[in-house]
Amino acid sequence: MGMITDWPSLAACQNGDPDALFVQGAEQNVAKRICRSCPVRYECLADALDNRIEFGVWGGMTERERRALLRRHPQVTSWRKMFEAAMRKNAREKAAKDKILVNAG
Repeated sequence: MGMITDWPSLAACQNGDPDALFVQGAEQNVAKRICRSCPVRYECLADALDNRIEFGVWGGMTERERRALLRRHPQVTSWRKMFEAAMRKNAREKAAKDKILVNAG
């Protein structure tokens, strides 16, 4: 299971006002709500982190939150690859858990 490469075409914000994602202060919380149900949230966030996008809400994180994440994890060279690895691991763990539940039933 990989991440979607053409993620902008599937983004929850694609038909909204783009300026709504480039706000400051409390308005950022409103912008982050758009991202909560977005099917490509992690693709968007990975792109913003990998490309060091400085402004706006991307993948549900503000520029301040992204900077803090980058500072905490300077060893990450590709957020996209890291998220893909995490998605694969979660899928394997879910499959193993499902198999246990089926065998127990």
